[in-house]
Amino acid sequence: MTNRRNLVIGMAALPLATLVAGALGPVLAQTATALDGDTLTTSDGDVVIHPVSHASLLLGWKDQVIYVDPVGGAAPYEGLPKPTAILITHGHGDHFDVPTLEAIAGSAPIVTSQEVFDKLPEALKANATALANGDKGTLVDTPVTAIPAHNTTADRMQYHPVGVGNGYLLTFGDKIVYVAGDTEPTPEMLALKNIAVAFLPMNLPYTMTVEQAAEAVNTFKPAVVYPYHYKGSDVEAFKTAVGPDTEVRLREWYPPGA
Repeated sequence: MTNRRNLVIGMAALPLATLVAGALGPVLAQTATALDGDTLTTSDGDVVIHPVSHASLLLGWKDQVIYVDPVGGAAPYEGLPKPTAILITHGHGDHFDVPTLEAIAGSAPIVTSQEVFDKLPEALKANATALANGDKGTLVDTPVTAIPAHNTTADRMQYHPVGVGNGYLLTFGDKIVYVAGDTEPTPEMLALKNIAVAFLPMNLPYTMTVEQAAEAVNTFKPAVVYPYHYKGSDVEAFKTAVGPDTEVRLREWYPPGA
């Protein structure tokens, strides 16, 4: 039985490295035990933003390390803090991989869609909770809202149907981070307000075109946007098309060999 609407999940304490001050500060030097990346200053401590590859990333805040769509086995996560929670947007293999979860999850709680929940082995399912589009929950001090993530163009609907995948809003202090998952611009995305950081996909035929992504950003105006899930797309053209209200952060989501 899944638990919806009132999600409260405990996380084990895990110390993070001292973070650099600043709204989105300089990149930290990497060590074997610390989480490195850009920093987002909030009213309740800094969030570290650590890209991994394609659609996989880590968000570190206080004693939490949230893994988003971890795939690729254990190797990409060697030397990184272990997850205190895991978010999974949907069931495609570049977002959801059971062997990776079995290798890295330990006892970390997993928040995901019903589609993914139903595919989890029993050992992982015991720590998992399914959220439907619109459901709200809390990961200790981190409010989470699942919002629709799906295609809107008729000939792409086969890839991400309505009601299956989630994007996530995570609230850290006074700042909201939006991880879009695989989606085109939806009414819910375009209606977003006060987003500090957004992660938006752009690659065909599965998600948005560069033009769709830029138009969406220029509509809901996040303070900072990271293109991700963009293999084969012209992110420089995206950066040029985004208006002055949003800073575009281009980072290395496709390390050599990825």
